[in-house]
Order: sequence, then structure tokens, then C-alpha cells
Amino acid sequence: MPAALNYFDFYGLPESFRPNEAALKRLYYAKSRETHPDFHATSSSENQAEMLRQATLNTDAYRTLSDPDQRMAYLLRQHGLLEEGKQEQLPPDFLMDMMDLNEQLMELEMAPDAAAQANVAAEVQALADTLDAGIEPVLAGYEQLPADHRPAALQQIRTYYLKKRYLLRIQQQLATFAARS
Repeated sequence: MPAALNYFDFYGLPESFRPNEAALKRLYYAKSRETHPDFHATSSSENQAEMLRQATLNTDAYRTLSDPDQRMAYLLRQHGLLEEGKQEQLPPDFLMDMMDLNEQLMELEMAPDAAAQANVAAEVQALADTLDAGIEPVLAGYEQLPADHRPAALQQIRTYYLKKRYLLRIQQQLATFAARS
């Protein structure tokens, strides 16, 4: 079985964390028209099967590349920087901050307090906003980087992605507390 086709190659787009969304959508619709089963109903069963495979690839590629989080995870996996089921290391200072937040969450679970919950939520949102602001220039500039600078940028993006996922889990816990009260 051949290696899976890179989604960016599939659309003829440069690898990017910020692809041209209008171009991506145009390419998706063009490929959808090319591979639609109705246009291949009278062709050989092999061709029909290939068109179905291409249509599925088109849908998977578009869903992945049109969602910023899925696109980021996809690119990191493409470069071997995200392995499912593998414990990822985060910087110790970030982990200490998260330990403090988790302690505050445990306290909230034991003794719900709307004001304390709002403070934790604000703290988490501020951390998320700072993370987003810090990584945006790296994401926006990635496509223009020389090949030898991309590995360092990808490491920064990987760390951002892992931190962001951690913060999202905390935000989900806060939302669960909010729903209970």
C-alpha cells in the first residue's frame, strides 16, 4: 500500500499553518465535482472505486486542513512530532502553573465558589490568550521560513499545541463546574 498522500500535496498547496482558506475551499469543491460518483456511474468498477477513494481523501483532507486545531495536529504528526498514546513532556514552569490551577480546581470541587471559579476561568483564559499571541507570528511566518529554520519553529508549535490542549482540559472542567451550579 502506498504511503498516504500529504493533504497539502493533494491540493497543490504549500505546507502552512495559515493556508489561504478561500483557495482551499475552491480546491475542495473542484475535487468534489471531479470525483462525484454520479459523473462516474458508467465507468469501470475500478474507476468507480478510485473515484470513491479520491472523494473520501478530498473530504478527509478538507476537514483536516480547514480546522486550525486539526491542521496543527496534522502538520505536527506529518513531521513526527506528535505520537498518539505517547506521554509528551511539557516545560517544568508550565507544569508548576498547571499544578497550581489543578489544586484550585480540586478546592472548587470540594467547596464550590462562584467568585473563585470566575478567577480561575479568567486566569486560564489569560494564559490561553498569552499562548495564542506568542505563537501567532510563528504560525503566520512558517510558510516563508527557510527549510533549516522550520524544525525549531515546529518544536515551538508543538509545545504551544500541548500547552493549549492542557488548558482546554482545564476549561472543560470549569465548564462542568459552571453547569452544575
